[in-house]
Amino acid sequence: MSTAPDPVEHGAAAHEARWKKLPLVWQLRRSVGLQRGMLIAGLVICTVFVLMAALAPLIAPYSFNQLSGPDGSFPRQAPPSGEFWWGTTVGGYDVFSRVVWGAQTALLTVVLAVVASIFLGIALGLVSGYLGGWLDRILVTIADAVYAFPSLLLAIVVSIIISGGQSSFLGGIAAAAISITVVFVPQYFRVVRAETVRLKAEAFVESARVLGASTPRILSRHVLRNATRSLPLIVTLNASEAILTLAGLGFLGFGINPTAAAEWGYDLNRAISDVASGIWWTGVFPGAAIVLLVLGITLVGESLNDLSDPRLRIRRRPPRPRRVATAMKGAA
Repeated sequence: MSTAPDPVEHGAAAHEARWKKLPLVWQLRRSVGLQRGMLIAGLVICTVFVLMAALAPLIAPYSFNQLSGPDGSFPRQAPPSGEFWWGTTVGGYDVFSRVVWGAQTALLTVVLAVVASIFLGIALGLVSGYLGGWLDRILVTIADAVYAFPSLLLAIVVSIIISGGQSSFLGGIAAAAISITVVFVPQYFRVVRAETVRLKAEAFVESARVLGASTPRILSRHVLRNATRSLPLIVTLNASEAILTLAGLGFLGFGINPTAAAEWGYDLNRAISDVASGIWWTGVFPGAAIVLLVLGITLVGESLNDLSDPRLRIRRRPPRPRRVATAMKGAA
């Protein structure tokens, strides 16, 4: 006697199947050994910095530009203590508070830069690769010209043009994000354009064209999804490079105004003169924050790259059935 499947159980199973296919969840389930360790370690590090940025007003004991408290002005270059966990800088700022608030600045800048780069790079790549002709030649020439410049030098030039090298909190983040966006757009453009050129000759695209589908519909429904499969790997690599570019801008004095926001690169620049005096805490903690965040993003990117490459993927071995193992043991 057959019974109809329970709709509640069927819905729960479908929901669980969709949950297992979510980004990063699917990679975690497929990864094993070193790949899983790298992915988990990278996700943990990135999560810590995301929480630090989101909860900065609750975690940091002082503001990023606070120089005094109820007991008076903060001491300058004070070593780590119960009041100042990571000491103070030459300007009298609390190092721990500056590092925590710096996470917020770094993540906001990186998210804006990467999102803007993705949208511009994908849009230009799709149009250039599908339409071709003189527009394709012009866009490829511009992308190659931008890509030929050193990334940090180009970011410095763009930052100077946009904000004169110094700006307010939102203005400085926007200027830094735009500077990094200009550097990253050619990378997404190249990848998407190459895939679009390959895909437009495929049979399913030709069929859609013969059936009378418009160009925007073909690009959005048939080409976009297939041309952007490798972008998640590029996003992780570019995010780590964006952290270093932002720190480089701040270190060279072309980043955000230090009184408008905390920025790790600027703090490292101010800590150079402290090294000769044996004052290590003003440079160690901002530098460690940069290294750890870049390391976390890089670990995630490398593990995703291993999982996407069949040559590097480690496959799970199916467990041996107990009955077969018992029979083999008895026969022996």
